[in-house]
Amino acid sequence: MKLGVFDSGLGGVLLARAIRQKFPDIDMMYLGDTLHIPYGNRSAEAIYAYSKRCMDYMFENDCRMIIMACNTASASALRRLQQTYLVENYPERRILGVVVPTIEYALDKGYERLGLIGTNYTVSTNVYEEELKKINPKIEIFQQKTPLLVPLIEHNGGAWIDDVLDSYIEPLLTKDIEALLLGCTHYVSLKERIRERYKIDVLSQDEIVPAKLALYFENHPEIFKDIQQSKQDIFCVTDLTDDYSSGAKRYYKDNIDLKHTEI
Repeated sequence: MKLGVFDSGLGGVLLARAIRQKFPDIDMMYLGDTLHIPYGNRSAEAIYAYSKRCMDYMFENDCRMIIMACNTASASALRRLQQTYLVENYPERRILGVVVPTIEYALDKGYERLGLIGTNYTVSTNVYEEELKKINPKIEIFQQKTPLLVPLIEHNGGAWIDDVLDSYIEPLLTKDIEALLLGCTHYVSLKERIRERYKIDVLSQDEIVPAKLALYFENHPEIFKDIQQSKQDIFCVTDLTDDYSSGAKRYYKDNIDLKHTEI
């Protein structure tokens, strides 16, 4: 069996790379729903339908557990998938999101004034603030919708990124935030740029999720035992374009064999 990593686009490739570095021997399957990107501008029902279809495909292809790298899907569809879909269809399998591990990390670091950038949908759900305040009501989080970043990242728009980042991040800096939380795995590609440009602590999910996954495996050794250790990588996308192919190869920094799959 394999560990699955699911996202709507390129961001999940960065997370898959970080997981591969942490677990060099596991068999891993990545699925990017590039046909429907960006999820952040979709309705809740559309996000659930797309996510469910992808979960079906990955479980049918022998994934033991799936990491939902998409923050939008984690905020919108994860709970329903865990509480209804898995119970009815795959009670022994698991789907884990990226929101809760990120929140746990922020709390462990002791931050009390956080900034967040994310897709329109992720910010609109207010999931980060709600989950943070469940644990520590004193925490303040200032959120910014950043709808232009995913298209720029997906389509090699680096020449315009700095001006767009300024328009999004500078208002957050006026709030005296202690750290900036990147609420979309696409933004992992911008983490060093943001750190250097704004001189601020950045919480990036590629630096958080693999360590949290290791702790999960320690607590659930039966799941880790089921995942084969033959170093196999399978990368599938629902729409394969030249931009995506070049981006994936740049981010994964390995010989990545992308396959188009119809779901």
